[in-house]
Amino acid sequence: MTTTRGLWGLAVVMAAVALATACGGGGDGGTPTTPTPGGGGAGGGAPASATITIEANGRVNPSTVTISQGGRVTFVNNHTRNHDMSSDPHPTHTDCPEMGQVGFLAPGQSGTSGPFNIVRTCGFHDHDAPGDTGLQGRIVIVAPQ
Repeated sequence: MTTTRGLWGLAVVMAAVALATACGGGGDGGTPTTPTPGGGGAGGGAPASATITIEANGRVNPSTVTISQGGRVTFVNNHTRNHDMSSDPHPTHTDCPEMGQVGFLAPGQSGTSGPFNIVRTCGFHDHDAPGDTGLQGRIVIVAPQ
């Protein structure tokens, strides 16, 4: 009886460890671990900067970038409309204040964020179209390798 209880307890502990490892031990679960266009990946060291383009179709590309801690992100507006790219949440934009340096972008303009010094994931959106999923995305900031 003691052996069965001991094996059962061991199985429960192993399952808990496997679950914790698979879940990554925290975060939002949506953080990419593979390279993304314009962003790099967390495995081999991320680039210091990335560019996100608002394309002619009014969608951001790529929607997720990964940069090293201290890096910056440049937004380029190739759309025919103005855009005001801001940090989540709308309308306070408090998650990642570094986004405040991007500014208002007229067609053909670009703007660069301040340095992202805290390891985290920052959501972004167009302040003037906060529900438009084509203008939403994430900036993943990782510790230098």
